[in-house]
Amino acid sequence: MNSLLDPNTNKLFQDLDDISILYIFSNLDYLLKDVRVIYLKDVEIQIHPFVFISAKEGDMTSVPRWISIILNKEGLIEIHDEDNLSYVKRALNRERISSAHALSAIDPDFYVRTNNYLRSIDERERESLIVSLNPFIASRIQKIVKLSASSPLVPEIEEKLSLEEKLLYETFYEMTFNFKKLVLKLE
Repeated sequence: MNSLLDPNTNKLFQDLDDISILYIFSNLDYLLKDVRVIYLKDVEIQIHPFVFISAKEGDMTSVPRWISIILNKEGLIEIHDEDNLSYVKRALNRERISSAHALSAIDPDFYVRTNNYLRSIDERERESLIVSLNPFIASRIQKIVKLSASSPLVPEIEEKLSLEEKLLYETFYEMTFNFKKLVLKLE
């Protein structure tokens, strides 16, 4: 049986680290999830066998996010999604007020959602938000490094991490464990 990924497709991933691959698939998952939209015009779209949309102006339905992005750019719909700026700022504030040793909880798809939001705003807003995100990311990485150096990933910590952070935690833990085993000559 042939592989789902031909050799040329495998080359797409061979130079990527595990976190990058996880991020790509997390982003695809995010784009495939449904989002509520209101149609600003009558819309009839058919792409066999995957897409069929027939809606009148004013109708409200759910469509996959990737379709909503295209229709929104064409001025055909209005996306009714959570206010992404408020979502990001709430996460930044929770992390800012958390103690130096405790991680605040973020959604598994936090970075994917944030990145998609960053791509949708103008350059000035994007730069301002990136300035705010840098200390947030630095804080979380420091906490993940400290926690992973002392214990394996436990459910209480896991539920507070994004998918990418979970992999980062597990990678740090494994590297720390191997380092300790090497320098302490543990079997």
